[in-house]
Amino acid sequence: MRFPYKGLSSLCIVILLLSFMAPVQSVSANVSVSAHSAILMDEDSGRVIYEVNAHEKNRIASITKIMTAILAIESGLMDETVKVSSNAFGTEGSSLYLKEGERIKLEDLVYGLMLRSGNDAAVAISEKVGGSLDGFVWMMNQKAEEIGMKNTHFSNPHGLDNTKNHYSTAYDMAILTRYAMQNETYVKIAGTKEHRAPNSTEQWDYVWKNKNRLLTQLYEYCTGGKTGYTKLAKRTLVTTATKNGHDLIAVTLNGPDDWNDHIQMYESAFKDYTPTEILPEGMVKNMENKTYKGHVYIKNDFSYPLTKEERKLVNVKMKLLKPQRAWKDKRKIPAVVGRASIYLDGKKIGSRSIFYGESKESFKQQSFQSSWAEVFEAVLGIGRNG
Repeated sequence: MRFPYKGLSSLCIVILLLSFMAPVQSVSANVSVSAHSAILMDEDSGRVIYEVNAHEKNRIASITKIMTAILAIESGLMDETVKVSSNAFGTEGSSLYLKEGERIKLEDLVYGLMLRSGNDAAVAISEKVGGSLDGFVWMMNQKAEEIGMKNTHFSNPHGLDNTKNHYSTAYDMAILTRYAMQNETYVKIAGTKEHRAPNSTEQWDYVWKNKNRLLTQLYEYCTGGKTGYTKLAKRTLVTTATKNGHDLIAVTLNGPDDWNDHIQMYESAFKDYTPTEILPEGMVKNMENKTYKGHVYIKNDFSYPLTKEERKLVNVKMKLLKPQRAWKDKRKIPAVVGRASIYLDGKKIGSRSIFYGESKESFKQQSFQSSWAEVFEAVLGIGRNG
């Protein structure tokens, strides 16, 4: 590993968890889905626990609306009123039955979009947030590129089969959902079972019940998601679930038995995988070097879902800059003095910067040792530029 400090050699401190080689367990051994494409992703780390044809491009139907919803939420216009256009009113497929000229709050449209899959709501949202349907589609593709959806292209805000160039993958939709789940408003809306909205043209309110049966009836750990169906895409489904603090995302495309597909994936993962803190936030202990002892720390912890067998296959390697004479002046010590790399069975799964702090108050007093790893072996070596 190279550090951005040219001309400096590095003091390489490698802290290894003593391990025994054991086979890495996979949830796939216990899962068989009906879907053509499927993925199960750990929300916190992004680890793919199970997949089948996860990177294959397919039509995605109404799970498209996850992108429409998050763009509306991020627009800052949720409290504004939307006038329903003739274009929105005439949209085919699943509908909120909005009337042309009707005025409705953007926030309520997003609820109707996510709970009842209203295509009319999708068009009304796109015209409000993007200025036009085409403008909004441009925003959708920009956001897709921004968050790493590499095999996705949007042509409309609802997922109807009226364009050929509208597709994504199970993996990309998991990436989108993981991004959206960082937004508290999205989490609230996607996890709502029923929403009531004022009706400006009638004496009665709209009452929308969520179509996601995993959330409303079938699976107690489900926290949200989005359903989808068109003749060409068939059944598509995105859901999220949480059990004992473990957050998961499931996506299926063309899944005739998608409810059971999702439950089966979730149950297998919750049984076999546990979120495990590998690198705690706080001070790095067991540091013998005088310059660094009591002064180096990790700002953000690193956790990863692991099976019992995999815990034996984890190691953490730390590389630190070789202390310089100029560092006698503490002000010349870089803020970042190294990097911790985390490996699972020899494959890198993540890393964290190692920071220098002069006072104990500059970071939390926490041990580097994780609760499940009791034995460490420190190896000291000298390298060039890491």
